Amino acid sequence: MGIIKFTDYLSPNNIYHGDARILLRKMEPDSIALSIWSPPYFVGKAYEKDLTYGDWKSLLRETINLHYGLLKPGGFLAINIADILCFKDEAMPKIMAENVSRRKISLTREQILNVKEKHPDWNRYQLAKHFGCSEQTIHRRLSGNNIRGGKYQPQTRVLIIGGMIEEMALNTGLYPYDRRVWVKDAAWENSKWHTLSYRAVDEFEYVYIFWKPGVTKIDRSRLTKEEWINWGSRGVWEIPSVRSNADHDSKFPMELPRRAIKLLTEPDDIVLDCFIGSGTTAIAAISEGRRYIGIDKEEKSVSISKAAIDAYQKYAHAPQQMELMIEEIESTYEVKL
Repeated sequence: MGIIKFTDYLSPNNIYHGDARILLRKMEPDSIALSIWSPPYFVGKAYEKDLTYGDWKSLLRETINLHYGLLKPGGFLAINIADILCFKDEAMPKIMAENVSRRKISLTREQILNVKEKHPDWNRYQLAKHFGCSEQTIHRRLSGNNIRGGKYQPQTRVLIIGGMIEEMALNTGLYPYDRRVWVKDAAWENSKWHTLSYRAVDEFEYVYIFWKPGVTKIDRSRLTKEEWINWGSRGVWEIPSVRSNADHDSKFPMELPRRAIKLLTEPDDIVLDCFIGSGTTAIAAISEGRRYIGIDKEEKSVSISKAAIDAYQKYAHAPQQMELMIEEIESTYEVKL
């Protein structure tokens, strides 16, 4: 690769379409105060369909490695990820479990599509009521991301993630600085879904924070007294999950990146999200007077992010209009299953 001129660097306040592992190399060195993102979780989502477990680890490792050069000395990398991940593993022994408490539901994707054809306006909750199951079951059948094990299917592998993330960061020169526990909803607020095994229902994730050696400015005045007491100095953040994933199926609430941005950066600093998804981090940065750079390999995500940012900037002082605009964005980009 030739020498990149200053004018070739990715400029702030833009969303870029492409692979983070390529575009991060085109960023101005030592320019990012905070990079905060949530990577693909390798749990069977549509945008992960071409990833093997080895591919997923390589993606995570290379992305983390590229951050050492682009973070400002004293800057931070914050990674939001579940403490454990679950995915199919052909190598694991299959569990021969007799789940006598499980109510078997014989429901296929085709059956759901047939009903949707007759009732095209029905949402997941109405479909779930019709079939007598949970909306989670409807979503899994339609999206094809149903991770299950058992006698005939590959068993579900449970991976504890924290140590692996820490090792990747340390190997690139970034040091563990802090971690926050995000306590979210155990499942959708109005869902009847709960676990059918002895495994716990997932109800929290981590924000692992890593530090690039350098001078870090500590300024408690960035937060109000109430903010410092309620979450600034506390290791557990209770933040409700996003209520709708109609436009993008992997969203975190804006309050999550907003807190990290307000705590760890100064006004006009640059905040990066290299898996920008629906644009949440960019909007959080704008709300706190910071600049942003967003990257995503999915063209649809780039479009959603740009539309959401435009809506926020246009209606930031008119919450009702902004809510209507976001609903319009979600319906425009909803995947028609």
